Amino acid sequence: MASDITAEVLHILSQGDGAQLSTDIFPSIPSSEVKSALDRLKSRDMVTYEAIDKEEAILTLEAEGIAANGSHEAKVFEAVRDAMEGLRIAELPQKVGKESASIGQGKALKAGWIIKDKDLLKAKADSITDTSREQLLVIQSTRTYPDAKVLNDLKKRKLVKMQKVISYKFSKGPKFAKEFVKEETDLTVDMLANGTWNTVRFKPYNFKAMGAPTMSGALHPLNKVRHEFRQIFFEMGFEEMPTNRYVETGFWNFDALFVPQQHPARDQQDTFFISDPPFADKPREDPQHTQHLPNGSIQDSVTKPAPKQDYEQYWKNVKEVHQEGKYGSIGYRYPYNEDESLKLVLRTHTTAISTYMLYKLAANPRPARYFSIDRVFRNETVDATHLAEFHQVEGVIADYGLTLGGLIGFMEVFFAKMGIHKLRFKPAYNPYTEPSMEIFGFHEGLDKWVEIGNSGMFRPEMLEPMGLPKDMRVYGWGLSLERPTMIKYAVKNIRELLGHKVDLNFVESNPAVRLEKD
Repeated sequence: MASDITAEVLHILSQGDGAQLSTDIFPSIPSSEVKSALDRLKSRDMVTYEAIDKEEAILTLEAEGIAANGSHEAKVFEAVRDAMEGLRIAELPQKVGKESASIGQGKALKAGWIIKDKDLLKAKADSITDTSREQLLVIQSTRTYPDAKVLNDLKKRKLVKMQKVISYKFSKGPKFAKEFVKEETDLTVDMLANGTWNTVRFKPYNFKAMGAPTMSGALHPLNKVRHEFRQIFFEMGFEEMPTNRYVETGFWNFDALFVPQQHPARDQQDTFFISDPPFADKPREDPQHTQHLPNGSIQDSVTKPAPKQDYEQYWKNVKEVHQEGKYGSIGYRYPYNEDESLKLVLRTHTTAISTYMLYKLAANPRPARYFSIDRVFRNETVDATHLAEFHQVEGVIADYGLTLGGLIGFMEVFFAKMGIHKLRFKPAYNPYTEPSMEIFGFHEGLDKWVEIGNSGMFRPEMLEPMGLPKDMRVYGWGLSLERPTMIKYAVKNIRELLGHKVDLNFVESNPAVRLEKD
């Protein structure tokens, strides 16, 4: 125990004035217990000490056997020498064991201690010096070896391993005493009543002592960045969309967005399909108290009771705009497959939710701003920058008289709140937006332009089947949550950010993020 060591430390120091080494005095006591006793005495200025770190050579289990019984090659030599007429090779394992026979025979032959005569082994020397054993005995007693080359060779042969050893050199302090006097830590009522407070010794406060770590929960870095994005959207007057439907139909995820049924994103390589059940019903009104509606805002803004929307007509409109063309569009001109539209999938983007919200908005068209941040799923090959599931940040603005220039201007304001002030826009293709733009931002830390999002204006083929007015325009844009998080927290592999490889210390130790700060 530390208290026993404390008394023994004082007793040893009282025998003389010189410094003592803990590994010499307490060779079998763990260094943590020695340090605890020395810290206790040092806090009272009874001792002073310094820590000494060094590496010592320790024998492995195999090496301990060699030090006790001799090396493999020495065992082979002894067995061969004892056989006067020579020892048959096949009998060697029975004499010295399989391991010594396989290792020691070659070494004994190489050293010239024995020779091979057909199937016999014969002694060539009268006596030998077991160098390996002698070297290991030196290391066993001194924990080192004077020849570094020999030590390295033994390490390569896995006979020796290096071990870090902490020892403490301690000596008398300015208030050294032979006995450890108990110090009181609290001033009690009894001390005040009987006057002993004036004679007892109180333990001084250690203002440098570290407090005990408090176990508590911690927000994941993704949640910290998500919180910052939400604050930006709320500051700009956005309303959060409900995103708790991970499973969607092909209708809401693709068809209502004017994504053709032959689009590569719909095949098995990019989409996870649900096998049980494989299909859903046609679009229909949600139950009255469904969680998929936002809390009050959409429902309250629609005249109460809310007018019923004709989902069957919407279904027909979407089918017609794909198959024959409608609303001034020639469509895709292919046979529309209703079964394909009703397949259940893990949503590949949160734009499926935006589509549903815009359709609900068609019951009472008006300017609106929506956003969502949640998980999406794609059948991707997992690597340092891709996962099969990730988070998508999406914003939607519906209003009259919107233009592409207005979208660019809004993007500059939005990304400026994230600390990104240099933007470039590149024309792109999306099935459901026209025009479409990829957004690039200049990253000061990386000193290069990086893609940070995608945007565009939703096509009439998507909006007019819902019943939205012809003169209403809708902006849409999105970006991943993982990319800005990886940049802000200097994470190079996305698998260290999300999944079973996440280091909990990384989650606990990282500070809150401010997107506008570098």
